[in-house]
Amino acid sequence: MLFALPLFPAVIGLLLWASGDGPRLRLGFWAVSAAAVTLLLAALAAVQNWVGGFVWAPGLDLRLALTPLSAVVAITVPAVAMPVLIFAAAHEEARGLARLLGLMLVFCGAMQLAVAADDLLSLLIGWEVMGFCSWALIGHHWRDAATPASGRYAFVTTRIGDLGLFLALMSTWTGAGGLDYAALGRLEGLPLAVAAFGVLAAAGAKAGQGPFAPWLFRAMDGPSSVSALLHAATMVAAGAYLLARLQPWFTLAPGWSGSVLALGLVTALAGGAVAVMQGHAKKLLAASTSAQMGLMFVAVGAGYPGVAVAHLVAHAAFKAPLFLSAGIAGNAAGSYRLHHMGYLRALPWVAGLTALSALALAAVPPLGAAWSKEQIVTAAMHESLWLGTAVMLAGLLSAAYAARFWWLAYGPGGATPEAEPHWCEILALGAMALACVGLGILWVSPVQDALPIRLPEALSLETVVSLALVAFGLLAGLTLARRENTAKLQAADWLGLPALIDGGIVRLFERFATLAARLDDVVLDAIPRGVAAGAHYVARGGRRAFGLMQADRGLLDAAVWQVAAATRALARLGESLGERLADGLPEGTARITGRSGADARRLQTGLSHHYYAIFTIGAALAILLLIIGSL
Repeated sequence: MLFALPLFPAVIGLLLWASGDGPRLRLGFWAVSAAAVTLLLAALAAVQNWVGGFVWAPGLDLRLALTPLSAVVAITVPAVAMPVLIFAAAHEEARGLARLLGLMLVFCGAMQLAVAADDLLSLLIGWEVMGFCSWALIGHHWRDAATPASGRYAFVTTRIGDLGLFLALMSTWTGAGGLDYAALGRLEGLPLAVAAFGVLAAAGAKAGQGPFAPWLFRAMDGPSSVSALLHAATMVAAGAYLLARLQPWFTLAPGWSGSVLALGLVTALAGGAVAVMQGHAKKLLAASTSAQMGLMFVAVGAGYPGVAVAHLVAHAAFKAPLFLSAGIAGNAAGSYRLHHMGYLRALPWVAGLTALSALALAAVPPLGAAWSKEQIVTAAMHESLWLGTAVMLAGLLSAAYAARFWWLAYGPGGATPEAEPHWCEILALGAMALACVGLGILWVSPVQDALPIRLPEALSLETVVSLALVAFGLLAGLTLARRENTAKLQAADWLGLPALIDGGIVRLFERFATLAARLDDVVLDAIPRGVAAGAHYVARGGRRAFGLMQADRGLLDAAVWQVAAATRALARLGESLGERLADGLPEGTARITGRSGADARRLQTGLSHHYYAIFTIGAALAILLLIIGSL
C-alpha cells in the first residue's frame, strides 16, 4: 500500500507531461491536485502505519516503511510542493509548462521513495531518479546554451558522490547478505566503514557540502520554482535526511560522527561567508542552503538526528518562499543582481511576506526555525564548547545574510518593477510565510514534549549568548546592505573553490586525456602504421622492378614468346594424349562392366538344374585348386 505514496505523483506527473502544454489553469489544477492527494496519502500512511514490499529477485526485496522521522518528512514534501506548483503554474513560461510541472511531480515521487525506503536498493532507485529529474529541471530552458551545461555540471557532481551509495550497497550485501536497513546493524570492520563513509559521500554531494557545494550555484540557472523545490523539500534536503535516517547504525563506524561534524561545520561557516558576499539573489540563497544543511549535519554528528529533521522541516518552510520571492524580484528587475532591486514601495505585500521568511532564516524568535537552530547550538555545546561556539558564529552569519538579502531585494530602494507578480504567486508566497509563523508553536513546552525525538538539555546562558549573536548578525547584515559594493567579489564564488576544482581536477584530467590520446597515436598506432609503411615500401619496390623490365622491352618480349610457345605445346600434348588417357580409362571400365553384367544376366535362367550344374562345376574347380595348392 505504501508504494502508492511515490508512485501516484510520479504517474500523474508523467501523464501531465505527456498531455502537452495547455491553459495554465488546467495544468496548475492537475499538478496541485496531485500534490494534495499525495499529502493525504502521506498523512494516512503515517497514521495507519502503512508498509510496502516487493520481491524483485531472490534476496532483492524492495521494502517501504515509515518511522516517526520519515513520516514527518513524507508529509513535508507534498506540503511544500503544493504552493511551489501554484507559483510555477502562474510564474513560469507557458512554453514547456506541462513538462516542468510533470517533472516536478516525478521529482516529489522520487523523494517520497527515498524517504519511505527501508532498504538500500529502494533508496538507490529514488536517489537516482531524483538525480535525473534535477538534471532535466535545471536544464529546463534548454534553448539557452548555458543552461543544459549547468544541468550536466550539477548531475555529474552529484553522481560522483552517488558512487559512495553504490559502494555502501555492495559492502552491505557482501558483509551482511542483505540490503535492508537492519542489515547495517550486522556490519563491522571494513564493510561498516565503507558503508558509512559511502553514504556520507552521497549525502554530502546531494546536500552541497564541502567540495560538492559549487553545483548549487550552477543549479541556479533553472527556474525559480525548481530552485524552491530542489532546496526546500527534495534533492538537497535528501542528503541531510539520509544521514539522520541511518545515523543509529553508523555511529559505530570509527571516525564517522567526527567526519560528519567536521564536514557540516566547515560548510556552515564557508557557506555563510559566501552568502554574506554574494550579489546574486538566488546564489545567496543557494549558499545559505548549503550552510543550513551543514548545521543539520552537525546535529547528526552530535547524536541528535531528530533535531536535524526538525530543522529540515523549518528550513523547508522558510527557504521555499525565499526562492519564490527571489523569482518575483528577479522577474521585476530583469536580473537577479541584488543592487538592481529594492521593491519595498512597489511590492509591499511581497516585501512583508518575504520579511517573515527572512527572519526565520535569521533564526529570530518566536519563529519555529529559531527553536530548531537553538537546539542545534545546544547539541553542539554538549559535544564541546568550541563546537557550540562555532555553530553560534554560523548563526550570526545566517542572520547577516538574511538581513542583507531582504534589505537589498525589498528595502527602500525605490526601484520600479518591470513586471507585476500574479496574485497566485503572492498567494503561494503567503502560504509558506505563514507556515514559518505557524512553526513557532515549537517553542511551547507541551509541544516539545510530544515530539517523537530526543532533545538536548539547554542552558539559559547558551541561549542568551546565541540570540545576542543573532541580533548582532542582523545589525551587521543591514550595515553591509547599506554600504553595498556593486563590484563582484571573487571570493563570493565559493571562496575560489570552483576555480580550484577547474584547475586542479578538470584541467588536470584534460591534460591526462590529451597525453593518453598522444600515446595512443604514437605507441598503439605504431604497429598498423609500420605494416602500412612496409606494404608501401614493397609496392614501391615492385614498381621499380617493373620499371627495369620496361627498360628492356626486347628481352621481355622474347621471354613472353618462349613462355607462350611452351604453353601451346603443353596444350597440344594435353589435347591428344591427355584426352585419350582421361577418356579411355572410364570408358573402358564402363564397357567391361557392361559386358560382365550382360554375361551374368544370361546365367540367371530361373531353372534349378542350371543352378545345380553351376554349383557342381564351381565345387569341382575349388577342389582342383586345393589339390594343386597342396602339391
